[in-house]
Amino acid sequence: MEKLQLPLQNIGHLIPQKWPFVMVDTLLQFSAEAVVSSFKVLEDNIFLEEGQLLEAGLIENMAQTVALHTGYDYFLKGSEAPTGYIGAVKKAEVYALPCLNDIITTKVNILHEFNGVTMVAVEVVNALGEKLANAEMKTVIATDA
Repeated sequence: MEKLQLPLQNIGHLIPQKWPFVMVDTLLQFSAEAVVSSFKVLEDNIFLEEGQLLEAGLIENMAQTVALHTGYDYFLKGSEAPTGYIGAVKKAEVYALPCLNDIITTKVNILHEFNGVTMVAVEVVNALGEKLANAEMKTVIATDA
């Protein structure tokens, strides 16, 4: 498959999540070692409470950015995006919560990837570049039983 022009906003086919559970909306950058996504917090977000995206929404945004990396990689190989799961979250720190209509940028660095298990370091920043959250995460691609 040919690479698509980035940034790419039509990314629904690259992740297994569907509305209302989608927490990424744009693929900004992609390489074998990293991915960068962005996401605008909208009023219909299931993790929005009192005008702020909850911590669970930030964690899910991190995991979906990892899924976006995997999905785009599979797309480039001509395959459908696989389903995956959060295997573990460690060293998660949330400094601030984004508000309604904020655009957040999530940067993932792939630390290790082996046999469908991906270890990453993730950082989420706001439009001003201020760090909102960071974590280390392990995701696992589902295998057919």
